Amino acid sequence: MSRVVDIAAARDTRPRRIGPGRLILVVGPSGAGKDTLIAGARGACGADTSVVFPRRAVTREATNAEDHDTMSEESFRRAAAAGDFALWWEAHGLCYGIPSTIDDDIRAGRRVVCNVSRTMIGAARTRYACVTVVHVTAPPDVLQSRLAARGRGSDGSQAGRMARSATMGEGIEADVVIHNVGRPEAGVRRLVNVIRDDGDLIAY
Repeated sequence: MSRVVDIAAARDTRPRRIGPGRLILVVGPSGAGKDTLIAGARGACGADTSVVFPRRAVTREATNAEDHDTMSEESFRRAAAAGDFALWWEAHGLCYGIPSTIDDDIRAGRRVVCNVSRTMIGAARTRYACVTVVHVTAPPDVLQSRLAARGRGSDGSQAGRMARSATMGEGIEADVVIHNVGRPEAGVRRLVNVIRDDGDLIAY
């Protein structure tokens, strides 16, 4: 029996998923407050070297609302072709990338927290052995108010973002849902609990 199993294993040509660390994907509609919660969690976990918050590369200038590495589209596409991103995608006329250095962090057993498009969930689950998806959301009126207050022209039209937000939760196989309304500290605590939790996750 063991010989049959060994032969079957030898014939399995599927690439081994990257582990043993954990990739925590924060997804959700524009205006849900993903960056706010991640910034709060980064502060709470600042002394914990086992938790990593990689900087995204984006083809637009950084703002007070979103801290990232800015790249030209040409430079970004060269970096993507060279394999410099573990995950990358296009949205709203921009390119976004998560650096490939997270692979080494996950191989070292660290927990990596990043804000990604929901379209990256399937690719991440295929690439990494342990993935936790945190869906951050809020009611439509809250999303609209936050987008109006942000007033970032490169986001595209507010109407277009709200239309996409209406279907944002469809098809997301989230492990945890955080309804980010009220004081952001509550959402930060919940995200930190997810980051530090090695057992069963609780949806909020």
